Amino acid sequence: MIYIELQAWEQRKLGDIVFKAVDNRGKTPPLDVNGPHPLLEVVSLGQGYPDYSKVTKYVNTETYNSWFRNHIKENDALFSTVGNTGLVSIMDDFMGATIAQNIVAFRAHEQYSSRFFYTMMQLSSNQKKIKKIEMGAVQPSIKVSQLIHVYFNVSTEIEEQIKIGHFFKLLDNIIALHQRKLDALKQMKKGFLQQLFPESGEKLPRARFTGFQEEWEQREFGDILIFSVPNNNFPRASLNYEEGIIKNIHYGDVLMKFDSVVDVSTSNIPFVTNGQLESFTNQFLQNGDIVIADTAEDKITGKAIEVCGINNTSVVSGLHTMVARPNISFASCYLGYYLNSYSYRKQLLPLMQGIKVLSISKSNISKTTLCFPKNVIEQERIGDFFKQLDKTMLLHQNRLTKLTTLKKAYLKIMFI
Repeated sequence: MIYIELQAWEQRKLGDIVFKAVDNRGKTPPLDVNGPHPLLEVVSLGQGYPDYSKVTKYVNTETYNSWFRNHIKENDALFSTVGNTGLVSIMDDFMGATIAQNIVAFRAHEQYSSRFFYTMMQLSSNQKKIKKIEMGAVQPSIKVSQLIHVYFNVSTEIEEQIKIGHFFKLLDNIIALHQRKLDALKQMKKGFLQQLFPESGEKLPRARFTGFQEEWEQREFGDILIFSVPNNNFPRASLNYEEGIIKNIHYGDVLMKFDSVVDVSTSNIPFVTNGQLESFTNQFLQNGDIVIADTAEDKITGKAIEVCGINNTSVVSGLHTMVARPNISFASCYLGYYLNSYSYRKQLLPLMQGIKVLSISKSNISKTTLCFPKNVIEQERIGDFFKQLDKTMLLHQNRLTKLTTLKKAYLKIMFI
């Protein structure tokens, strides 16, 4: 544990703590897709060091050397002034990156620590101060000339600043490590979803488990999955998470919250407020049922989940969903993962209708083609593989959430 001798903190204007080192506002540089110098934009900020995986624009060396007023340096605090304002990252040791016109680089004065300043600007109370000087509704922006006159509580002891900055650097590094592991697992899953299911029109996947060689079967969706279970039209306002006897799967949760397979026994699914069993005749879901979101604002329309772990729980499907029940036996989890694979979902893209809001119909989904191994044991191996991968991803996500919560708590404790 780090013990810090307590000293009185004081209020200082931002301009007394840092100075504006790099400011490219009002200047749009000529781009070069083959240039070696990444142009950092707001989307790359907010997660410790800049996220270079989100860089889409580059400049060449001639532009980098002659066009920009100044260059960013290690430990500069990169601060967003337009759009998603107040995002901050600290510059790493990469030499050669530059910043877009909606980012300003601040550099600490000699008596202040750059990392202390970077950490300080993440504090929720300081973010509120920043938001107070925002201008514009559609495209919020902040004037640096105003920001430098905003007061912040700071330690005036450089040694204390360094210790606090170092503590949060270590915490940020641990968070970044778990984030990289989670991102790698997500990429791995994406790759296996392409490898373990055949391309559209093909009968063999590019990779499969040892001992299986048969061609897969291709059948029309409507021959295998029947839309025989009605849904309800309850809005989110008719649901609650505290009490009830009937759980309701909402289309928003299908789209944004749930993965490919939803275990009712462990998932946080809301109840129908004052729901009575007799009001839902023939609507109760069974293990293996497929719930599909029939509308969304983008191409996630048609997202499907497979339901399992129902046991004695009463579960129904809600607004903007449709329920498909298999009329032949499938291994648990297989359909949930297959229906979210690229090889299947690309069949849905030309079937979506609408401009601002996309939708898809039962009749169109029924015409799509399903591909599956005839051997149920192979289906089981595939389902178990992805289920275990999801469990590992959830483990890393939970660790990441706990670490992020821990950081927020320490920010409140160690700053005024």
